[in-house]
Amino acid sequence: MGLTAALTRAAAARPRVLLVTTPGGTPVRLAAEKELRSRDWPSASTPAGADLMLVAGPDCSRLGPALERLWQDMPRPRVRVRAVTADEVASVLEAGRARLATPEGDRGGADRTAGEHGHGEPGKHDAESVRADHAKDDRGFEGGAHARHHDDGPEASGHGGEHAGHGGTGHGDGDDDHARHGHDGHGHTGHGHGHGGMEMPGGLAMAEPGEDRDGLTLDRLHVPLGPFLADWPAGLTLRVVLQGDVVQRADLDDPPAGGPADPFWSRPWLRATTGEPVCVGEAARRRAAAHLDSLGRLLSVAGWPAEAVTARRLRDDLLEEAPASAILPRAERFTRRVGRSRTLYWLTRGVGLLSAADARAASVTGPAVRAAGGDVPARYRQWLTEVMDAVRQLDATAPLNPVAQESPRGRWDAERPPSAALVKLLPRLLVGAELGAARLVVASLDPDPDELTACRLEVARG
Repeated sequence: MGLTAALTRAAAARPRVLLVTTPGGTPVRLAAEKELRSRDWPSASTPAGADLMLVAGPDCSRLGPALERLWQDMPRPRVRVRAVTADEVASVLEAGRARLATPEGDRGGADRTAGEHGHGEPGKHDAESVRADHAKDDRGFEGGAHARHHDDGPEASGHGGEHAGHGGTGHGDGDDDHARHGHDGHGHTGHGHGHGGMEMPGGLAMAEPGEDRDGLTLDRLHVPLGPFLADWPAGLTLRVVLQGDVVQRADLDDPPAGGPADPFWSRPWLRATTGEPVCVGEAARRRAAAHLDSLGRLLSVAGWPAEAVTARRLRDDLLEEAPASAILPRAERFTRRVGRSRTLYWLTRGVGLLSAADARAASVTGPAVRAAGGDVPARYRQWLTEVMDAVRQLDATAPLNPVAQESPRGRWDAERPPSAALVKLLPRLLVGAELGAARLVVASLDPDPDELTACRLEVARG
């Protein structure tokens, strides 16, 4: 008992946090990433490496089963907490840490569910709940120590999805310091939705034979990507059929309902369309921060965590109203370093080819249609260019024209937001790609599910 208590206290001193974002939780996620960085708490990219699960955002009943599977994959001692607003993040994390350090919560090995989604297991209870402001600890477990997995550090986006997160290799300080991309290493645990016939005990459908593009009969495996995957759009689920590590088919689930009325990244444009005065500088600040957030995801998936951290720090400073004079030189250094990286270019070139003509035919607007060359490098370089353009406009006081000046992902239309066209492209772009490359394609387009759920669109399957 003494050893268990000591190990529990050690785990609680600097817990590894699994950050899970629900649709509508973007501002909470941003606050959580910043808070974890300030506390120097490491993020976990998979449930197996986590002590504390932080659910960022509002309740989404449709995603409850997936959230429950993540929770069941976490070893003990473990605690789950939820922050619905950004203001709750610090107090919720502190309450979760305190709960993790309390060994009295698991007498007799009983589990407790606070009833976040009504998915609790009957007959299981726990002594107490964690409450901080309006956030709650959905479950508190105390038990033996567990082995921890390596993670990307406190700035990594810590939400492991329905399979293990991307295991990228850090670039280090030099442009060509890393020799491998880390696209392999995707261990899977399935959704358990019955795709592909008979299921294994872990929920993953058994492989079935099928012809590949060359007419050869190979095993096919049905694998879900999402809805909670590291550096992945919140709530987005793609169901892919793999032969080896090549995607043979991809289907897109409809986005979950009940998202925010005003998607975080598009708020200035939404306000401007209602007649509220919004200046160009405010919109430019939000656009630059959105592109830096997307770049942070892409760089993390590509295995360059150091520059992913740089992107996120710049993003946070922009959102905190840092002046252009403080942002511009740092943004220039970041743009040069990432844009001129030969290693990053070689590892991503030719992936996710999308011509401007095909993009326009699919009603895509924004950076994706302007990216000359149409592959992943073209898209991240376009983001870099637009970040610099936006930073130079931070002090502009002219009124925003929401029609002439685009939102981060394209021309804003409340009935058909720009992310709707981006997600419809995904199934076609993923077919024929290797699994690691598929992650890069999604990250390079980075559709915002909040735009879809806000308008309650039904996204057609590819």
